Amino acid sequence: MVFNSFVFAVFLPIVLLVYYRLSHRAQNAWLLAAGLLFYGWWDWRFLGLLGITTVLDFVSSNQIDRAIDPKVRRRWLLASLTGNLVILGFFKYFNFFVDSAVGVLGALGVEAHAPALRILLPIGVSFYTFQEMAYTIDVYRRDLKPSRSLLNFALFVCYFPQLVAGPIQRARDLLPQIEQPRRVTGEQVRAGVQLIFIGLFKKVVVADALAPMADAHFNQPSAFSGASLLLGLYLFAIQIYCDFSGYTDIARGVSKLLGIELAINFRQPYFATSITEFWRRWHISLSSWLRDYLYIPLGGNRGTTVQTYRNLLLTMLLGGLWHGASWTFIVWGGLHGLYLAVHKRMTSRRAGPVASSPAVLVLKGLATFHLVCLTWIFFRADRFADAWTFLAGIVSWAPGEFFFGAFDLARIGVLVVCLLIIDISLEATHAPWPRWKESAAFRGLAYGAAMLVWLAFGGVDANVPFIYFQF
Repeated sequence: MVFNSFVFAVFLPIVLLVYYRLSHRAQNAWLLAAGLLFYGWWDWRFLGLLGITTVLDFVSSNQIDRAIDPKVRRRWLLASLTGNLVILGFFKYFNFFVDSAVGVLGALGVEAHAPALRILLPIGVSFYTFQEMAYTIDVYRRDLKPSRSLLNFALFVCYFPQLVAGPIQRARDLLPQIEQPRRVTGEQVRAGVQLIFIGLFKKVVVADALAPMADAHFNQPSAFSGASLLLGLYLFAIQIYCDFSGYTDIARGVSKLLGIELAINFRQPYFATSITEFWRRWHISLSSWLRDYLYIPLGGNRGTTVQTYRNLLLTMLLGGLWHGASWTFIVWGGLHGLYLAVHKRMTSRRAGPVASSPAVLVLKGLATFHLVCLTWIFFRADRFADAWTFLAGIVSWAPGEFFFGAFDLARIGVLVVCLLIIDISLEATHAPWPRWKESAAFRGLAYGAAMLVWLAFGGVDANVPFIYFQF
């Protein structure tokens, strides 16, 4: 079940109508049932995996909290982490490691064949396993008391607005909202509706309209000119941002209608003026997870300079592998790790903060954006050969077909302007969502204009899956 579907348009009102009429405990049971239906709509067979990890981490966390012996506590932590990582590793990386082994053996002259068994990837497995592992680790560190209610903990895991594509919620933020009675305010309803509308606009209008244009260039990069490839790369950068941030906006909006606040996952990342700032704005729930549960345990910046750079590279390499079972994702993560190390080196040489004029900030922003776009080539390309062809075509300014006609360019221009209006207003006000306090007539005109853009330029004829569902 996806947010931009007719099924969800029927599902959500039914959930809300029943939810508002129930007591607190019954609300939690109802939301758990809704979460299981929402997840099982893709493939009911994977509900068993969700149940296994939920029970495992519920039992492990409570045993960790009750145990006094440090060895016993470590054993239960190890049991929890092992169970989650085995499930994640088998379903997400089995095919990758088998294919890589076959390739290595072939390069050594040893003939090998991949087994006929191909493992299907359960949707959202990377998100809910990371969320559960963080919970168990926090209990082990005594930063969090475990939930004594299996119902409440199961809802924490299976909360449908963020179950399959995040944000990766911390238990200290989400569990108290689940455990306490909730009252939905008028402000939450207004904000929720606005976030849902903006999220759908980003996804269905912008991302889905640009997806076919970006796909054409990545599917056959050798056919297009360097100028066309560069524009295709920009379109993918916008597509993935609108696709993922649009999902987050809808998730946060739906959750507000339920009286539960979810973490902000994006803060206009393409306005960043450095790679470090980019990762404070992009997929914030993942970047903070990697910092707290990987980078800092590795040593963070507490060791030598070389050790700090090593920790950054390892963290981002594993972050790349989290995104997908492919060497191209590892290169994507490695490039970001290298960027972060270089930026840390540059800033460490400064005696203090450096004042920048608006012109310098714009130049820094453009440089950061293009460094990020370079990594998107490896993120999007299916194979290294395609990535190199794409990159070589841009660098050499290769001759070839220019994909875009006049209507395509006009469409892109209108959609980018609409996106800039949204993001600039959020950046200027530092608001977690657009606070449209103008008159009802103004808001009506704004919604009407957005609907006209939707019908005239949006991807209404496209059925493009959310990109992060594959992770």
